[in-house]
Amino acid sequence: MKIVGSFFIAVCLCTQSFAQVIKHDKNLLRTIDKNFIDAAAQYKFLAKNLPPDKFPKTYFPTTGKYEFSNSGWWCSGFYPGTLLYLYQQTKDTALYNEAMRILVPLKKEQFNKRTHDLGFMMYCSFGNANMIRPSEEYKEILLNSARSLSTRFNPNVGCIKSWDGKPGEFIVIIDNMMNLKLLFWATQVTGDSSFYKIAVSHANTTMKNHFRADNSSYHVLNYDSATGAVQQKKTAQGYANESAWARGQAWGLYGYTETYRETKDKKYLEQANKIASFILSNPNLPADKIPYWDFNAPDIPNALRDASAAAVMASAFLELSDYVDKQLAKKYFKTAETILKNLSTEKYKAATGANGGFILQHGVGHMPNKTEVDVPLTYGDYYFVEAMERYKNYIIVNVN
Repeated sequence: MKIVGSFFIAVCLCTQSFAQVIKHDKNLLRTIDKNFIDAAAQYKFLAKNLPPDKFPKTYFPTTGKYEFSNSGWWCSGFYPGTLLYLYQQTKDTALYNEAMRILVPLKKEQFNKRTHDLGFMMYCSFGNANMIRPSEEYKEILLNSARSLSTRFNPNVGCIKSWDGKPGEFIVIIDNMMNLKLLFWATQVTGDSSFYKIAVSHANTTMKNHFRADNSSYHVLNYDSATGAVQQKKTAQGYANESAWARGQAWGLYGYTETYRETKDKKYLEQANKIASFILSNPNLPADKIPYWDFNAPDIPNALRDASAAAVMASAFLELSDYVDKQLAKKYFKTAETILKNLSTEKYKAATGANGGFILQHGVGHMPNKTEVDVPLTYGDYYFVEAMERYKNYIIVNVN
């Protein structure tokens, strides 16, 4: 059974069908094919440098040192997920075998109830594995993951808890929109609507409270766990409480696009379009569409760019372009195209054998903590590969 990633071909076939085919860049298509080959070589190089049962976090070019994690780190699913995406494109069995190896220590996280990131950890990994070669084992792992994630839902608040705080606190971050797809999938597979209802409640509550009048998003909200009242709106990884942290905006864009896909409720499409408008009309968005790490960083235009945020945006814009009218579709598609072109240049895409085996350079993880700053990031690679796959699949569906 041949599956093309991220359900994107299915999405294209069952939505508007894009009677208006947007002219694509044939040179970019050739670049993407080369990028897949280069990325496969990079990830085989990275695999050779991994300690047993460890997952890559980042690499520091200035020192030549890696940082690894255990399976409980929120990024653990991206490495196997990227390997599986690359296997789909290259059919290199070494990539598939490495993914199978690293899925073994990740498997136990299906019972982890201490994190909201099981969508990232388990759906980006086991979900991709199940799309390539469906199995009852993968299905059960994913369902257990959805059950574990559901335990963090509080009906008083209407959200899934992101971080554990002080007694009475209920912390929710915009990133959590990315974990809802695991719950939607669980309802599709089992018919149990409880997962769907939790996901919709979280999306609705987040839409109500996380966004400002200009459609930018706060990073962190602190709710009263008993009453559901908002106690605090702030940031953790952004420049300031009232600033627009770039990757947070990308998480929101992607999350509401995905929620519209799963529910077909137009309010989520409207929300995704509002977020897109904030991003694309922002005077601090550079012409190359690779955002500064925060749209309100004080040292713009000298502020660091965040390639990881750009990769997430590119993937989201490509899917969103299939749900909107011709004018918006062209705008979103061309934005994604611009991002992919620029991420494919030597400024952002590492040379083969460099960057510790990671694909992209210049990601910004946590600027206020001064951690993972101007380094490669596993999620940057994952969404870059996903975006390239989506671009290629769009051309297959709509042009060929």
